[in-house]
Amino acid sequence: MSEQLNEQELVEYIASHTDAKPDEIRLVLKHEAAFISNAHKGASDDVDIDSDELVDYVLSRSDVKLDELTVETILDLEMDYLMEKGLAGYVD
Repeated sequence: MSEQLNEQELVEYIASHTDAKPDEIRLVLKHEAAFISNAHKGASDDVDIDSDELVDYVLSRSDVKLDELTVETILDLEMDYLMEKGLAGYVD
């Protein structure tokens, strides 16, 4: 049985490793989800997500007041969490 993503646990995991507040983390994750959703629109195969483009997209949102390093750290920690839970991995 695969483990389901627990958003609260994910946010707490990220918050414990950064100075970002839970609301800021949720905002970054929300914009990340929108970016990925838009990237998949019209695509028939897997879509490569460029992490630099993703960070730039999140930083371009008017409601995001975090610096680039914090956004990158949040996204990296999200991936670490997902990999620990067996919910994601990197494709070579």
